[in-house]
Amino acid sequence: MFYLGIDVSKAKLDCSLLLDPQYSKRKSKSVANSATGIADLLTWLSKQGAYPGDVHAVMEGTGVYHELAAFGLHDAGVTVSIANPAQVRDFGRGLAIRTKTDGIDSLVLARYAAMLQPAAWSPPPAEARQLQALLSRRDAIAQDLQRERNRLEKAEIADTPELVHASIQTSIAFLEQQLQTLQRQIDDHIDHHPGLKQDLQLLQTIPAIGPQTGRLLLAVMHCKSFASAEQLAAYLGLVPVERQSGTSLLGRAKLSKAGPARVRAVLYMAAIVATKYNPHVKALYERLLQRGKSKMSALGASMRKLVHLCFGVLKTRQAYQSDYLTA
Repeated sequence: MFYLGIDVSKAKLDCSLLLDPQYSKRKSKSVANSATGIADLLTWLSKQGAYPGDVHAVMEGTGVYHELAAFGLHDAGVTVSIANPAQVRDFGRGLAIRTKTDGIDSLVLARYAAMLQPAAWSPPPAEARQLQALLSRRDAIAQDLQRERNRLEKAEIADTPELVHASIQTSIAFLEQQLQTLQRQIDDHIDHHPGLKQDLQLLQTIPAIGPQTGRLLLAVMHCKSFASAEQLAAYLGLVPVERQSGTSLLGRAKLSKAGPARVRAVLYMAAIVATKYNPHVKALYERLLQRGKSKMSALGASMRKLVHLCFGVLKTRQAYQSDYLTA
């Protein structure tokens, strides 16, 4: 097996093909981050005797810039892994590598692949990717709309020309129309895909999981594969991180916050509702408060419990049951 580390940037892919994992012997190649560049990379790999079925490529998840390479290499038959940047950075420190260049970063990724054998990545279904894109666009439009409303509020207080007022109001009307259109497209998209529709219905049987939270979790759970509820909670940044060492360091455990902040923010609001109306979450929340936990700590646990319930209904294909076991 050949191990290929790929440092991704907007314009190019810096690649290191590991020839000897023990001594870091490698061959390097830089190609454009484009379909042509990926074709050039595959040709170069073949010249090195590294054919697609014998190559394990690792790259970091860098926004959207890694997606073209990930899909292209996967379609060509290469085993692809998407690594967590923080884990790769810690791995590099463990190797006592202090220099940071694109070439060195690609070498660290190649050695990361060789030593840790990260799990292979599989592309999410097309309908899940489209749902995620629609939800991201809806969030962007909603944020723009709120900014324009804030500007209108300031304009009404200040001595603002009427032309500026009219411009802001026109922009607000346009964004409101766009938001309604996108929401309709999201609903239609879910309705036209039975798997998405059924899963959303299951999620919404859980008290406190409304349409907005349900759609966000639906996109997450269909775009990534999770073997357990614990993995899902960890991805969303809901696992507690302890800070204790000897007698000098005794910090309060905090959520890792390592996942998508937008989903976590929506889950926070859902958890507040769940502490009042969801039997399992309410029992957990009250039990933790009785033990002396802070409200924020109990809410963090409630968010995690809510995610576990969401994973459970999709895993078992059964609607939420308020009398199932105990919290």
